[in-house]
Formats: sequence, structure tokens, C-alpha cells
Amino acid sequence: MAWKTEALDKLRPGPPTPLVKFPLDVPGVRLLLKDESAHSTGSLRHRHAGALFRQAVLDGFVTEGTTVVEATGGNAAVAQAWFARLIGVPYVAVMPGEYSAARARPVEELGGRCRFVTPPLAIYDEARRAGGHFLDMFGRATPHDLAGELFAQVRPAWVVTGVHTGATSATVGEWIRDHDLHGEIRLAVADPENSAYFPGWTLDVPDYGTGMPSRIEGAGRPRIEPGFRPDLVDLVIPVPDTASVAAARRVRTVTGLPVGASTGTAVHAALTLVDRMAARGETGTVVTLIGDAHPRHLTTYHDDAWAASRGLLAGR
Repeated sequence: MAWKTEALDKLRPGPPTPLVKFPLDVPGVRLLLKDESAHSTGSLRHRHAGALFRQAVLDGFVTEGTTVVEATGGNAAVAQAWFARLIGVPYVAVMPGEYSAARARPVEELGGRCRFVTPPLAIYDEARRAGGHFLDMFGRATPHDLAGELFAQVRPAWVVTGVHTGATSATVGEWIRDHDLHGEIRLAVADPENSAYFPGWTLDVPDYGTGMPSRIEGAGRPRIEPGFRPDLVDLVIPVPDTASVAAARRVRTVTGLPVGASTGTAVHAALTLVDRMAARGETGTVVTLIGDAHPRHLTTYHDDAWAASRGLLAGR
């Protein structure tokens, strides 16, 4: 009981992340970026990871010495490794693909371990077999504290989120519904190429799959994940991958932050909404998220040669 109390105390949410004004030349319309890169691990995944760990401790699935396992890579694995170290439990990330020291290093530096699995979709079964508690961030729609924090800062006309596990859009949509604000605040989801959410939402096919991986790290999925709640979403906006990269670069120009292309996906969708509002003579505030900002993006999405070699530069 003492360990559980101490762990839950450590897993309390941190201070609110700031809102950054994005410059527009549209009278009566504001675009604000909620900077989730301000978290300790530098991404929106920090907030979701904290919620997953808190719920697992509350439910008794994670106790002193329990190994925590997740099938994921990138920012989610880093955030989860950080929380595992915070409460002193072992952590294993089962990552898709061949071994990569660059992908493993940030997790290992936080005391976690990595297993690499091929084919990529085998990571889920491998994580379930690994022993310990499988967090299953894709299978569990665990709400976090983003919505309450955001709406205490501002009451926008639109909130735009990217989509990966579906947890962020579900959290925001549930808050709007539970506070009877649907119509006053609307929710849009931004989806990159190859992802299942836009076609699945449009066709009303909840198990839609594309079978193709997204080229935008941290955004999109080849299948609609259980955490996605289409009933809470007003609009899903498809975003070309070249537009995601261009918008990420524009955010860096405005803020100085080397954001990833998943942020660019959401920002491009937000700017699409701004254009529609202007055309209709509407006013109000649009809010979207800076999902992460890391120097590694300078050698990928912000590097002309890298992006051009992958067909991610517009006009090339």
C-alpha cells in the first residue's frame, strides 16, 4: 500500500503546457498551438503514458517490481520508460522492425529494454507473451488530462488533433460531450496518407484497414484502433504527407521548435479550417497541438535531401 500511494503521488499530472500564438492574417480568427513538447519527455505521448501508468497502478496491475511491457516505438516508448523509471519498475518496449541503436538508445538511457520484432504487426503478440503487465496503449482508451487543462486556458470554436491511438481525440471529444458543449466547441481529426481513420470514418466502417504504414511518425495507423471514437468527432481531414512536412517546417520558422511531421499534419488541418472559416465569414479560435519537438527531426523532415529522397517535398 505504501508503494502504491507513493507511486500515485509521483504519477500526478505536471504543470499545464503553454499556448503559442500562430501568426495569421485573418481578421477575427486565431490559431493557437498547445505546446506538448514542454513535457519532461518532450511529446504528447508523455501525457498518455502517465495516464496509462496511473490507471494500471490504481487497478493493481502494476505493483512494486512488476515489469511493464508495451508494443510501440518512438516517443511513446520514451515516455513510458520515463514513467517506469519514475516509479521504479522494469520496462520493456517491443518495437517493430530490425534492431536500431538510434531507436533503442533513448529508451535504454532511461533504464528500459527494447526487443525488435519482424514482421512489424507481430509486436502485439510478442508483447503479450513477454510476461509482466502489457499496457496495450492501442487497445485501451485511457483518458488523460489534456481536455480539462486546455479548456481551462481557452474556449475555442475548433480543436484539431492528430490521430494515432485515438486517445487524444477521444479525451477531447468526451470532455465536450460530458460538458454539453457540442456545437459550441467542435472536434476535428487530422489524418495523413495511408492511414485508415479518414476512409473508415467517411465510409462508417469501424474495422477499416489500409494495410499500409504511415510515413508520418506518430500519426496515422494502417487500421482503426479501438481507442478511436468516431461518434465524438465532427470532422476528419485528410492531409497529404508533403503538406504535413511543409507545415512542420512553417511551425519551426514561427516558433523555433524542430517539430515532427505529425505536428505538421495537425497544423495543416487547422489551417484548412481557418481558410474555411474565413471564406464563410466566421470568427473564433482554432487550437491544435505541438505533438513533439526534437533535434532528430532536423536530420529528417527538416532536411531537404532526406525529405526529397522520400518524396516528401512538395513539387519534387
